[in-house]
Amino acid sequence: MEVQRNFFIFAFLFVSFLLWQTWQGQSFLSHKKNETTNPTFHFIDVKKNAKKIFIKNDVISLIVNMYGGDIEEANLLTYKKTLHSSQPFKLLKTRSDFIYQAQSGLIGEDGPDSSVHNTRPLYFSDKKIYELDNSEKELRVPITWVSKNGVVYTKTFILKSKRYDIQIEYNIHNLSKNAVNMNMFGQIKQTINLPKKNKIYSGNFALQTFRGAAYSSVDNKYEKYKFDYISNNQNLHVTTENGWIAMLQQYFAVAWIPQNSGQNTIYTSHLDNGIAAIGYTSPSINILPNSKAVIKSKLWIGPEIQKEMKLVAPNLDLTVDYGWLWFLSQPLFKLLTILYNIIGNWGFSIILITFIMRAITYPLTKAQHTSMAKMRALQPKIKDIKEKFKNDKKRISEEMINLYKKEKINPLGGFLPIFIQMPIFLSLYYMLIGSVELRHAPFLLWINDLSDQDPYYVLPILMGITMFFIQKTSSTNNISDPFQKKIMNIMPVIFTVFFLWFPSGLVLYYIMSNLVTIIQQKFFLSCLPKTK
Repeated sequence: MEVQRNFFIFAFLFVSFLLWQTWQGQSFLSHKKNETTNPTFHFIDVKKNAKKIFIKNDVISLIVNMYGGDIEEANLLTYKKTLHSSQPFKLLKTRSDFIYQAQSGLIGEDGPDSSVHNTRPLYFSDKKIYELDNSEKELRVPITWVSKNGVVYTKTFILKSKRYDIQIEYNIHNLSKNAVNMNMFGQIKQTINLPKKNKIYSGNFALQTFRGAAYSSVDNKYEKYKFDYISNNQNLHVTTENGWIAMLQQYFAVAWIPQNSGQNTIYTSHLDNGIAAIGYTSPSINILPNSKAVIKSKLWIGPEIQKEMKLVAPNLDLTVDYGWLWFLSQPLFKLLTILYNIIGNWGFSIILITFIMRAITYPLTKAQHTSMAKMRALQPKIKDIKEKFKNDKKRISEEMINLYKKEKINPLGGFLPIFIQMPIFLSLYYMLIGSVELRHAPFLLWINDLSDQDPYYVLPILMGITMFFIQKTSSTNNISDPFQKKIMNIMPVIFTVFFLWFPSGLVLYYIMSNLVTIIQQKFFLSCLPKTK
């Protein structure tokens, strides 16, 4: 088949994908969960002017409200708020127009956070500021509350150096005369609608990723759950051993990972003021008089770094969502990481991976041009068949099939490379918008963020020029259909417009791929037999 025809098919598939992706809203979740009632316990909002403590290690800082011991603010110290900002990225926040918090507590029959008390326990601490010293590997922050009946509750935050996972421990010492029964909950709540003036989440359709809840269970390694379902009270109610729950957005995640034996219950709930919550409750424990018990859970607050998340909990690394082409994106990312460790520049690593991909697909490309050469050589015979049987379309089809069989030509042979290149291209797209390692990754000159669009649109224009050059240097004049020829002429412009908003790293890949195509095209065309 002609190069232009393949190019047209690729363009059609690509544009169709973009429209489908926008319509899907990047969630790829098509089924609904069973509707259940909201949890029987509710967690009231604590006073805004309550006492708070500050906790910090070398990668994250936290603000904890002493009413309940919830984490109301989390700053990622090694990640910038925006490209040129001096402020750290604020993942958790508590504002009048937006709430994103990680809550935890003890509920159940005797739990101090149970809704029957209509309040949260007011913890006390020795200090207001806790910082991990450079000489220390671990920071322990205990806060304590004593109930009226004499039960001592110590909630301890354990942070380690250069780690985003935080251990939360409840040490319960029952000094009362009666046994107490309770269980732990971990909950993440977030305002569904973003503030109007929000600079963190891009409004660019080409850079949109999933934002919402997710969970893992024995039956489902990784499942996303849209805010739309929660707001419509189509709530989760899943019982599982182990597992985890999370809130996701581009590049960052907050997740609770229970650390207990027995069955945990995962739930979602639509709270007041347009807030969605996903959480879990652990099995109940019974603590006898003059006895102690410990309940633990881990909390991840940080970037979606696959190799670190995988060590924290099984399947937690799947929150780095590469979509339905994950089986291609994951090895491509590993290869890209290896190249980056050698070269030290993500942009040059993308260029090198382009050459590697084109080298791997070279046999297919060669087969495509060989098929094109054979088809081109048959054009006079095909023309004769059409002229001879111009009033009998069925006979034309039969004669052409017989001709292909006689010459041992597969008329669809030229399509295979285009279907191979499409998944590679899309898997790179998912990788670039989903891997936090490429966030704010510079290349050269004005390209300071390969995961974002080119601010001056230079790369998309260069891409359009290379595409136009490919079209003009391949035998365009052989296209006899005026409509198809007009479409082919306008396609580079359409692609350029689309690529204005695409990650500059992806555009860079496409430019280099086009340059390789131009070189290969020159070589293969020089080897084609001349037609009379």
